[in-house]
Amino acid sequence: MARVAREVRDLIKEAPEGTKLVVDSESGLPASLGEINAEIEGPVGTPYASKYFQLKLVLPADFPNSPPRGFFLTKIYHPNVDESTGAICVNTLKKDWSPSVRLGHVLSVIRCLMIVPFPESSLNDEAGKLFMESYDEYVKRAKLMANIHGQINSCVPDRLSPPSSPVKNSKENDIGYDIKLGRRDTKSASISSSSAVLKQSNSSDRNCDVKKVTTQRTKSLNSKIGMEKKK
Repeated sequence: MARVAREVRDLIKEAPEGTKLVVDSESGLPASLGEINAEIEGPVGTPYASKYFQLKLVLPADFPNSPPRGFFLTKIYHPNVDESTGAICVNTLKKDWSPSVRLGHVLSVIRCLMIVPFPESSLNDEAGKLFMESYDEYVKRAKLMANIHGQINSCVPDRLSPPSSPVKNSKENDIGYDIKLGRRDTKSASISSSSAVLKQSNSSDRNCDVKKVTTQRTKSLNSKIGMEKKK
């Protein structure tokens, strides 16, 4: 669990763009290192924009040799999220998993999935079909669910500056702040993280431009329909 403790410390200090670690309000630490709770802000330009969504990563006993399992705790209408269990389907947590993948990257991948769903491997078949065949209707349904279940405000308060004293108790030594560590450049880190996200995706041409991807898929669908009509 030493690695998990280090990663949690880093996430508390600086999580990927649009994500926050959910911690105990009194201790400022996660309730358990075996189940990491986080919050994702709905990305701009998506049906989930301006809402906050809770999720959890359940770490197996042999982590990082085996990937964590991801679940949305907030109900969400999305092709790659099981409507009943909240289970998240993304290759990074399956065949593309590597012990070198960090939890912060996992959160970035999930947020990217909110921007560009991958309906070809959907857990919610209805949402996947709507996304491909009637994007406007998909947006309406997803936005309705987001307005009902998504939180208007973040449940995670902005953290104060790290404590000035280097004296920590044993628990803080594991996952508390390290005041000697300098903060990374947020913009550079975000660009680097986005590049990594695109490499570990469900498709070689995957990116986070939802309009571009939707247009490409619509053209492909229309092409198939045209071929069928000619037959």
